[in-house]
Amino acid sequence: METLNKSLTKPRRLKPGDTIGIVAPAGAFDRELFMQGLNTLNSMGYHTRVPDEIYGKTGYLAGSDVQRAQLVNQLFNNPDVQAIICARGGFGCLRMLPLVDFDIIRTHPKIFVGYSDVTALLTAITTRNGLVTFHGPMVTTLAKAPELTRNSLTAAIASAAALEMKTTDGVVIQAGKAKGPVIGGNLTTVCHLLGTPFEAEFKNHIVLLEDCGEAPYRIDRMLSQMKLAGCFEGIAGLILGDFEDCGALDGIYQIFQEHFQDTHIPILAGFDVGHGQQNMTIPFGLTATLDTDKQLLSFAQPATV
Repeated sequence: METLNKSLTKPRRLKPGDTIGIVAPAGAFDRELFMQGLNTLNSMGYHTRVPDEIYGKTGYLAGSDVQRAQLVNQLFNNPDVQAIICARGGFGCLRMLPLVDFDIIRTHPKIFVGYSDVTALLTAITTRNGLVTFHGPMVTTLAKAPELTRNSLTAAIASAAALEMKTTDGVVIQAGKAKGPVIGGNLTTVCHLLGTPFEAEFKNHIVLLEDCGEAPYRIDRMLSQMKLAGCFEGIAGLILGDFEDCGALDGIYQIFQEHFQDTHIPILAGFDVGHGQQNMTIPFGLTATLDTDKQLLSFAQPATV
């Protein structure tokens, strides 16, 4: 893994009337949901810029690897675009990572939002460039997102206030308090980044994990692989988001408890983050405090400047 810049860079926060560029770095998307999501962003007070190439389709991908990566590079390089939100996840971000121009991103830092397969881009950008990225809703999911999800996105990318996130139905797997930058995302994606130049840096971090449609034994297998690879050595704490359609949650939590019972890190489950009905926006790379007694993840400073 190559970490090119250890210093933290915050993107400029959004103002009403700013332009959000839309990119599709992974799967092709549902056109109707996409248009509804654009309308949602417009109703929140932002203009949107949608490149014509975004509607391309190569198999199950939203265009070729080169095309998708070029759109990411172009939107970061475009001075008329103040933020970038991904259209949807699926699969494809891993394929295009070698084609992403991290020098352009370093030179023109801006808000970048997504989750699921976009985890690959979030963690690579934050780890390599030290840029705060945002694990949050995408255009097609904003189409039917509850108000709380939209408000959380606004608080993260357009507010000068420090963020606090409390679980609505938290489960303490291991009690305690920890402090560190937050990183992680989709478990399957971060697992598949292992052994690549783009794998996430977990040491001294609070790690967020979530997933969708993975059977318990596959979650167990991925955690086993990551533990054997040393990924979890020295992590500060662990927060678990949604594990949608992954089986009974108590069984999922038991798997995590078994893998981390030889540690003393705090582990708090039940955050509304990921593929569930609610999807709260969490900044990656920004230092937070995890307190299981208060069931709270709190950031001492805003995620933008």
